[in-house]
Amino acid sequence: MRLGSVGLVARSFLLTTATLLAGCGHRPVQAAPAAAPTLQGDAAHPGTTQGWVRTELYFGLGPADHPDQGINEAQWRDFLDREVTPRFPAGLSVEDVYGQWLGKGKATPERLRSKVLIILYPGTDENRAKIDAIRSAWKQKTGDQSVLRATQPADVSF
Repeated sequence: MRLGSVGLVARSFLLTTATLLAGCGHRPVQAAPAAAPTLQGDAAHPGTTQGWVRTELYFGLGPADHPDQGINEAQWRDFLDREVTPRFPAGLSVEDVYGQWLGKGKATPERLRSKVLIILYPGTDENRAKIDAIRSAWKQKTGDQSVLRATQPADVSF
C-alpha cells in the first residue's frame, strides 16, 4: 500500500507525538539545589554595609610614549605587595588606564601609563590614614607630585 504525501505527514506527526509523549513518563523529582555558599557574616565580608566607601587612587607609572621609562609591572606588583596589601588584605582591584596630568608649572599635560587602584572599605579614620600612607609611599618612591584620590559612599554586600 502506498501512502500519499498527506499520509506521510500524518505518520511522521504520529511518530513524533508518540516519541514526545514517551518522554513525559514518570521522572524522579529532583530536590532544589542547596543554597550556594556565602561569605556573609564576618567583618571583611558583611551581608550589608553601613559607612563603607569606595576609593580610587590614580598612579602614574611613566610616559605613555616611552614604556621603557618609569615603573614596570614587577615594580608595581612589589609596591602592591609591600604598601597596599598589608593595609587592605581583604581585597582590591587594579585597572590599567591611560591618563593625562598637568603638573605644577607645566604648559602641556604629560601622557601617562597609569593604574587605578580601587578599594572598598569601612570609612574609618584608621582606613583613611592607610589610604594616605599608600599615597605618600608612592610619592616617596617615584617623586610624583600627586596621587589622585576619589572617594564616594558605597553600598557593599558579599
